[in-house]
Amino acid sequence: MQTSPPLALLLAVSLAASPPARALEQIELKLPLVDTTFSIRLAELSDPRALLAGHSDLAELDQATRGRIGRQLVELFNAPLPLQALEVAHQVVPSPLAQQALLLLSSLGGVDGLPADVSSETVLNVLDLAYARGSLTMLGVLQAVPGQTAFVDLGKGLFLLQRMNAQLRSAAGLLDGTTPAAVDPALAGPGPLPVRRDTLNLSVTYRPLPLEVVVIRPSQQASGRLVAISHGLWDGPESFEGWGRHLASHGYTVLLPRHPGSDRTQQQAMLSGKVPPPGPAELRLRPLDISALIDAAAAGQLGLPAGVNTGSVVVLGHSWGATTALQLAGARPRSQQLQKRCNDLQDPQRNLSWVLQCSFLGATDQAALADPRVKAVVAVSPPMALLFDAEAAPVFQGRVLLVSGSRDWVVPPGPEAVAPMARIARLGNRGHQLVLAGGGDHFNLGSTYDQGGGPLRGLLLGWVNGAFAAGSGVAPGLGAPELLPPNGWGDGVLSLSDVSGRLPSWNP
Repeated sequence: MQTSPPLALLLAVSLAASPPARALEQIELKLPLVDTTFSIRLAELSDPRALLAGHSDLAELDQATRGRIGRQLVELFNAPLPLQALEVAHQVVPSPLAQQALLLLSSLGGVDGLPADVSSETVLNVLDLAYARGSLTMLGVLQAVPGQTAFVDLGKGLFLLQRMNAQLRSAAGLLDGTTPAAVDPALAGPGPLPVRRDTLNLSVTYRPLPLEVVVIRPSQQASGRLVAISHGLWDGPESFEGWGRHLASHGYTVLLPRHPGSDRTQQQAMLSGKVPPPGPAELRLRPLDISALIDAAAAGQLGLPAGVNTGSVVVLGHSWGATTALQLAGARPRSQQLQKRCNDLQDPQRNLSWVLQCSFLGATDQAALADPRVKAVVAVSPPMALLFDAEAAPVFQGRVLLVSGSRDWVVPPGPEAVAPMARIARLGNRGHQLVLAGGGDHFNLGSTYDQGGGPLRGLLLGWVNGAFAAGSGVAPGLGAPELLPPNGWGDGVLSLSDVSGRLPSWNP
């Protein structure tokens, strides 16, 4: 899953397969509560105050509303966009999830005379041009859009912008005044053990094709402790092999399956028209993949050294993979909230992850698959609020560390992390923890094999170490000891803060 309502607004006004020569010159604004549109030359928006001080129809309307319309224009067109890194845009824009954002936001407007099919190349060209002029703003983006006239619904645009900002604001409030964890080289640094990486195929009865599995483990002195990592939608093990390599250098054996019904290969086949999008059945098949790997390790089918303990396993996951980890830890998907809220476009907690969660409706109530061998999990940016019932607290049999980025607009921290964990905390401290990554988004928390583990490497190692060291004390319960060490699991780039203790009094 992989930018922000303002960027999606860009997508909504840049519907072009091949850009024409002339640049966008005019905007037709539809204003809230007014059944008409106002034409504005794009050049005039470089100084909205001058425009609104003039004698145009729009200026008179602004005066009649005591400046309210003017303030909205300034807010929408001149605010910096949350997405400021072009390398992230180049990863995100071509993805089908970005196309889903476009479908959701297409009512915001369009560009006169351009075809309705979306070109990723055009969108990226627009971003490149806007970025070259300085900090990205809506005005800068519009100045780079090809075409003649853009039609923008100001009221809908402001509503979506304000909703997104509100969904990020709760994380900012929790981080305010906290001291990020320090960096301990014992956790953040590579371990002393040499590491090997292998790829194998495992036949399973419930899928027509075998599972591809990446195995990363110490080539000597392995601890016998097993960790599994589940990737997200339209992703693959390669995005998280750095996590595995870091853990393996400290003694752990790590298994990373490629979930065939929702990985990058499936995405490519879907885009070429060969297969449909991932079906609801994948909600159950993904945890089955992890359980099958544990079974295979126990049966000696993965070529692992003797002595691997499959009775106590830790599972890490990102995005949909994090949802998979929560299922294995005992969270039961339910259809009640999906049926109630999926069609409400005005829901204040609605976010892009609902596109995925609502697609599970057909199989939700049959997707519970807790595995008692999974004693603890790390769930990084999991879509969970609707899936696990937004009006109740999910019950876990395994210990849970939830990690959310403060700038994650795909799975925003407010509705998808802070609110669910606050409900859990109000039932009493059972040892589950929430860590917020200041500056973290949906794409910068993973790590490829050669990246050394990424910003979460110390956090993951600290939690995994604590889970195995706890023995029977790893089970959640009132007064259960924390699994993270008191400090040292931070990162030098992103600020990582445990906000678990602030949740009971927090009103998301």
